[in-house]
Amino acid sequence: MTAVLTPAQRIITALDVENMAQALALVRQLDQAALFKVGLELFTAEGPALLQEIQSTGKGVFLDLKLHDIPNTVGEAARIGVRYGARMMTIHTSGGRAMMARAVETAAEEADKRGLAKPILLGVTILTSLQNEDLASVGMAPDMPGQVLRLAALAKSSGLSGVVCSAKEIEIVRKEVGPDFLIVTPGIRPAGAAVQDQKRVMTPALAVAKGSDYLVIGRPITQAASPAEAFANIVRELESGL
Repeated sequence: MTAVLTPAQRIITALDVENMAQALALVRQLDQAALFKVGLELFTAEGPALLQEIQSTGKGVFLDLKLHDIPNTVGEAARIGVRYGARMMTIHTSGGRAMMARAVETAAEEADKRGLAKPILLGVTILTSLQNEDLASVGMAPDMPGQVLRLAALAKSSGLSGVVCSAKEIEIVRKEVGPDFLIVTPGIRPAGAAVQDQKRVMTPALAVAKGSDYLVIGRPITQAASPAEAFANIVRELESGL
C-alpha cells in the first residue's frame, strides 16, 4: 500500500526559475513544502550542486529530466541522480521496456550501496502541452487516452514506481494500474488561476479525488506575491475539497 500523504506532502513545487539563488530563496520561504521539482532548465544552469543545496535545507528533490536514451546511458544517469540524493526522477516511457528496467536496476543498486531508500522512478506518458493533433504530427495514433494507457501499463511492467500523466487521464490510468502505483500530475491550477501553456489542467482537490497521489504546481506558487501564502491556500483548498 502507498503511504498516506498529507495535503502539503502531495504538493511538488516546481522551481521553474533561472538560477540557484532564486531557487533557494523559494525553498526557504516554503516551510510547509516537502518536495521541490528541479527541471531541465534549472539543472542545466546549476547542475548537481543545486540538489545538494536543496537537501541541506531538509527538503526533498524531484529531478525531472525526463531521461530518454539507450538503456545503459539512462541507467547510469539514474545512478548519478541517486548519488546526488534525488528522491524522485522521471523517465520517458516511450524509450521502451529495456531502458526503464535498466534505470530501475541501477537506481536500486546505488541506493543499496549508499544505504538510501530506493528512489521513486516515474514514467512520463504524454506531455501536458500536447493534444491529439500533436500526437498525429509525430506519427502516433491521435488517441490520447489509449496512448497514455499503453505507456502506463508498460511503465508498470518495467518496474517503475509510477507515472506522470495529465489530470484528464488520472481516472483511466488508476483503473489500469491499480491503487498502489503512483500517479503524479502536472498541469495543476488552483481555482481561479491562469491556465498559461498547459492544455490539460485541473484543480488540486479534483485531481486528488480522481486518484492522483502527487501534484506538480509551479507558477501559481512561485510567481505569487507571497509564495508561502499561495502554498498555504492550496493546502487549504485540498483540505476543504477532500
